[in-house]
Amino acid sequence: MYEYFLALLFALWVWWFSTGAILYLVGLPRRTYKASLAGASVLLVAAFYGLAVSAHDASIAGAYLAFACGVLIWGWHEIAFLTGAITGPNVRPAHPDAKGWRRFSDALRTILYHELAILATAGIVLALTWGGANQVGTWTFMILWWMRLSAKLNLFFGVPNIPDEFLSTDLSYLKGYFRRRPTNPFLPLSIGASTVVTAMLVAAAFAPGTDGFAALSSMLPASLLALAVLEHCFFVLPIPVADIWSWGLRSRDGAARKPLPLPARETRTEGR
Repeated sequence: MYEYFLALLFALWVWWFSTGAILYLVGLPRRTYKASLAGASVLLVAAFYGLAVSAHDASIAGAYLAFACGVLIWGWHEIAFLTGAITGPNVRPAHPDAKGWRRFSDALRTILYHELAILATAGIVLALTWGGANQVGTWTFMILWWMRLSAKLNLFFGVPNIPDEFLSTDLSYLKGYFRRRPTNPFLPLSIGASTVVTAMLVAAAFAPGTDGFAALSSMLPASLLALAVLEHCFFVLPIPVADIWSWGLRSRDGAARKPLPLPARETRTEGR
C-alpha cells in the first residue's frame, strides 16, 4: 500500500510543480522566452534519451524515470505553445459573427502547428519505446495529450469556468474562441470515459499477483489521469483554481504587457 501512496504523491507533486513552473516562466517578460524555450529544449533531448533507456528497464526506478521523462517531453510543448513559439497560422481574435464550421476552422488554425508538433512527438515517443517492457513514458505522454485535447474541446464548446488567466498576454486572442456556458454534452462524456479508464488502471495495479513494477506501471498513469479528470471538474466547480498555482502566477505581478503586433497580412478585415 505504501508503494501506491508514493506513486500518487509523486504524480501529484510532478503535476503541481511542473504546471506552476511553466506558468512562472510564461509570466516572465517576453525577452526571457528564448532562454526558457532553449532550456526546455535541452530537457527535451535529455527526456528522449531517458525514455529510450527506461523503455527496457522494467524496474521501480525505470517506471519513475519513464514517467518523469513523459512529463518533461509534454512540458516542452506547453512552454512552446504558451510562449507563442508554436501555435498556428491564425493569430487573429475570433470574429464575432463566426459560427459553426467557420468558428471551428478558425479555432483549429490558432493551434494547428502545435497539434502537428504533438503528433510528430508522439511518433518519436512510440519509436523510442516500441517493444520495450516499460511503457510508462508512452502512457504518460498519451494521457497528457488526450486530456489537453479534451480540455481544448470543452473550452471551445463552452464551460462555466474558463481559466484564461493562465494564458500569456501574447495569446489573449485565444480567449475569443472560448465559450462560457453552463456545460456542454462533451464534458460529462470526457470525464466519464477518463474516469472509467482510471478505474481500470487502478484495478490492474491492485490485481492479485501483480508485481511491484507492473503495479507502478498502472498506478502512475492512473494517478495522472485522475488529476486530469480533476482539472476537468474545475471547469464546473466554484473553486479558485488560480490559487493552486498562485506562486507560479507571481511572475506576472499584475503588469500588463503589450501583445505581439499582428503581421500585416493578419490585420486586414476579411468578410465573413
